[in-house]
Amino acid sequence: MKLVIEQAALAELQAAAAFYSEKASAELGLALVAEFERGANLLLANPLIGTPFRGTSRRYVLRRFPYSIIYRATANEIQIVAVAHHRRRPGYWTKRK
Repeated sequence: MKLVIEQAALAELQAAAAFYSEKASAELGLALVAEFERGANLLLANPLIGTPFRGTSRRYVLRRFPYSIIYRATANEIQIVAVAHHRRRPGYWTKRK
């Protein structure tokens, strides 16, 4: 199984980690990245762990942070489309391929 992180999703993760690092502490920013990596590894091991969410996408809710990994699973690939905050601009990522 191959993991593909879309550029926009990676940018969202980096922006969120930078926000936590600047506003709280560097450790909290790193904790967000670690939680994302844990979630991505779980998705690789079990692609259907996330709940169906808006069409063909699935959603995996991160622990401790108000973010979800929005992804699409195929037989050979997990495609992470967004790292979406739970309250900001719901559904903004739906036009991404």
